[in-house]
Amino acid sequence: MSVPSINIAGRRIAPDAPPYIIAELSANHNGKLETALQIIEEAKKAGADAIKLQTYTADTITLDCDSEDFQIRGGLWDGKTLYKLYQEAHMPWEWHAPLFEYARKLGITIFSSPFDNTAVDLLEDLNAPAYKIASFEAVDLPLIKYVASTGKPMIISTGMADAEEIQEAIDAAHEGGCKELAILHCVSGYPAPAEDYNLRTIPDMMQRFGLVTGLSDHTLDNTTAIASVALGAAIIEKHFTLNRSGGGPDDSFSLEPTELAALCRDSKTAWASLGRVDYGQKSSEQGNIKFRRSLYFIRDLKAGQVITCDDVRSVRPGFGMPPKYLSRLIGSRVSCDVAVNTPVKFDCILKSQ
Repeated sequence: MSVPSINIAGRRIAPDAPPYIIAELSANHNGKLETALQIIEEAKKAGADAIKLQTYTADTITLDCDSEDFQIRGGLWDGKTLYKLYQEAHMPWEWHAPLFEYARKLGITIFSSPFDNTAVDLLEDLNAPAYKIASFEAVDLPLIKYVASTGKPMIISTGMADAEEIQEAIDAAHEGGCKELAILHCVSGYPAPAEDYNLRTIPDMMQRFGLVTGLSDHTLDNTTAIASVALGAAIIEKHFTLNRSGGGPDDSFSLEPTELAALCRDSKTAWASLGRVDYGQKSSEQGNIKFRRSLYFIRDLKAGQVITCDDVRSVRPGFGMPPKYLSRLIGSRVSCDVAVNTPVKFDCILKSQ
C-alpha cells in the first residue's frame, strides 16, 4: 500500500526505504550528563539514525502531590509518586544544548518528545528537526496542535489509544499545520510481552490512517521489532542504555550497545529481503541451475531402439531434458546410439513414430 513519506533531517522515511531506527535515551542518563553524552556516542556507533530525548520537568508533567491518584502501584516504579519518579527521570533542560551540539558533531539526528508548550519552545530554540508525541500524551490534543504549529515533522506514538483517539490525534496534528506525520504502533507496558503487540495491526493502521507507520517496541529483545519490518514498519524506536543493570528507571527494558547494533543491522537486512514480487531466477542461483534434476540415460541404446522406463531416470544434474517430458519420452525411439550416463537431448529422440 502507498503512504506519503516523511523526511527528517534529510532522511526519507517510508515503507520502501530502510527502517528508520530511533534510540530512545529517555531516563537512562541516570542523572549524569556524561552518561547521556556517551549514550549518544554509542547510538551513533551502533548505526541508529536518531537519538531521542524527553523534555519535561516534574512540574511540567504532573503535580507535587502524594494522594492516591498520584501513587504508582505495581510495575517497575511501584511505591513512587509520579512527581518523585519524574524528578529522578527528567532530562535537565540545561543539558539539552550540549546534547544537541554533541549529536550534531557526531552526525546523528537528535530530537525530543516535549510534554508541554514550554518544552516545545526550548526545543525550537535548539532548532529540533522533528518532534515525537509520547503515547501518554496522544490524547493531549492542544499539545499536539502546538507542536504541529512548528511545521516540523511529527511522530505520534499510539500506545493505549483506540482507533478513534488515534484519528483525533492525527486530525489535531493536521489542523495545527503538520504536513509530515507518522504514527507508531505501541504497547505501553514496561516491558511489554511480544504477544501483546499484535503486529498485524501495523498494515491495518497504514490502510486505515494512510500514514507512515512504525513500531515503538518495549519488548526485551529485537524479535518483535524485526518482524514488524515485514509488515511495513518504517520506523523502529527502542529504549537504549549503556548497561541494562544500571539501576535507572528505564534501564531494565532497554537495549545495550551490541543489541542496538544488531537491531540496526538485522532490521535493514529484513527490509532488504522483502524486495519485490519476482518469480525469476536470482543472481545467487545462476551457478546452481545446472544441479536441478533432468533426464539421463541409464543404459546404452542403439539407434531406433524404443525407450522404456528402465532406460532413463530423473537425476541431478540438469543438462538433460526436464523431467516433465518423461511420460512423453517413454515409447519413443532414439535417433542415434546413446551411451549410459549421458543426458537425454531433444535431438536424440525421433519426432514421429
